[in-house]
Amino acid sequence: MGKVTRKRYAAEFKSRVVLEAIRGEQTLAELASKHGVHQTMIAQWKRQAIEGMAATFSGRRCLSPRSALLMWRNCTRR
Repeated sequence: MGKVTRKRYAAEFKSRVVLEAIRGEQTLAELASKHGVHQTMIAQWKRQAIEGMAATFSGRRCLSPRSALLMWRNCTRR
């Protein structure tokens, strides 16, 4: 048997999937099936993207996950 390595996904692919997840038009399960990725991976990428986005606009270097989520929720309210 050969050595098993983890699959690596390009940043562009992750970005595309995460944008679809943030839009919320499809469930994570639907997106996972569409893109051939497990839904927990999409959830993890989405969380990382939201944290990174909040940090970018806050001027801070790093936010706690809770702070990032609160900022994202405040921005998406209509």
